[in-house]
Amino acid sequence: MSEKTRLCSLDELTEGTGKEFAAAGRVIAVFRIGDEVHAMDGLCPHAGGPIGTGTVRKGVVTCPWHGWQFDVRTGQHCQSSIQTTVFETSVENGEVYITLPE
Repeated sequence: MSEKTRLCSLDELTEGTGKEFAAAGRVIAVFRIGDEVHAMDGLCPHAGGPIGTGTVRKGVVTCPWHGWQFDVRTGQHCQSSIQTTVFETSVENGEVYITLPE
């Protein structure tokens, strides 16, 4: 069974940037790209860098520590087979939720 968790209001997210949140003992990076909201593990798998504070261009976030890049929709690293965890998101009445595995 999965757990649905409120992260923030949609108004807290700025188009084309990321933001970090803590939920269920994890750091979650959340991105607003157009009308879509995407969430992924907030720690870069390379060295634990803060993915949510990275630069976002065309749906790709760049980790500010060492430049690793990930597609915010899929969690796929842009130059290798490495993939970080992504979470299902939903927006209900202007509130952003993610579904976390138990």
